[in-house]
Amino acid sequence: MAGSIFGKNIKISTWGESHGRALGVVVDGFPAGMELFENDVQKFLDRRKPGTSAATTSRKEGDEVEILSGIFEGKTTGTPISMMVKNTSQRSGDYSEIAGYYRPGHADFGFDEKFGFRDYRGGGRSSGRETIGRVAAGALCSKLLNEMGIKVMAFTRAIGDVEIDEKKFDEKNILLTPTAMPDAEADKRAMELISKCKEEMDSVGGVVECHVTGLPAGVGEPVFDKLDAVIAHAVMSIGAVKAVEIGDGTRVSKYKGSENNDEFVMRDSSVEKQTNHAGGILGGISDGSEIVFRVYFKPTPSIAKTQNTVNKSGENIQVSIHGRHDPVVVPRAVVVVESMCALCTLDLLMSNMLSRAENIIGFYKK
Repeated sequence: MAGSIFGKNIKISTWGESHGRALGVVVDGFPAGMELFENDVQKFLDRRKPGTSAATTSRKEGDEVEILSGIFEGKTTGTPISMMVKNTSQRSGDYSEIAGYYRPGHADFGFDEKFGFRDYRGGGRSSGRETIGRVAAGALCSKLLNEMGIKVMAFTRAIGDVEIDEKKFDEKNILLTPTAMPDAEADKRAMELISKCKEEMDSVGGVVECHVTGLPAGVGEPVFDKLDAVIAHAVMSIGAVKAVEIGDGTRVSKYKGSENNDEFVMRDSSVEKQTNHAGGILGGISDGSEIVFRVYFKPTPSIAKTQNTVNKSGENIQVSIHGRHDPVVVPRAVVVVESMCALCTLDLLMSNMLSRAENIIGFYKK
């Protein structure tokens, strides 16, 4: 299978299946000399692990990370960093029935057509557990970004038709509410909606919003590796994501130029913008203002409600999906979005160091 590697300067290669012995990631190209301990990674993984609330699957996994290489005396060595999380709560028998048919909304049919064979236990590589490797790598990148004064923060903006009120935004609630919503009142309404969907043997989708603050102007390559293009690639590669928008997103199609343009102004000897419709990116390059984007997730396709499908014998059948599944993927996906954003932001920052001859001369000249 091709396509399990992402990044240019910092490359990650995720590996493992939902019901295999373990999952993990190899991070190549990460700079030497940064302090790193397993707890730095574990804090991120704890935000995506299952079985933590009524908003997640009942599958219980500790998701305890082991750093296997690339660390010596508590610091990164510049060599490949390999991290692993063992699966401890597989119930593969829950999936034996689906080997003979294609689940609506899943990758089953596509995998069979592509490979002529598939790991039907929890979806194999198309499972949400693949994101363990992404989050582990994102923890490294986020820590290095933080040391540069760059902060990546994602949160749940909406679940179904329940959306946060920005006037009630409290950042600490992102880590305290089961939905990862910064608005405690919206969280309660969202949990009621999730409970109703579970009673109806159904699921619901939602929106994750991500902000990057402290990123200097000038990051991003202006053609194929635009900052917004790389972000879109990174987050669209997450399972269940169906759309991404930067800044005002689809709303700009209804604006006039005079409404959409962010006017520049001088403040304290710095060039700044009066507004931020562009979401902090112009011409594929960061403009020094806050990066803002939203990621849209479809409802969890594994639902107990009866659905129509086709089996491998070509017969029309009805199915009801059983097992342990998230009624909504959004709360656990927040840290995945944050991690992929951190990865591509750091990657492009490293590329940006080579954009001027003076940077190279200044680094090496004695």
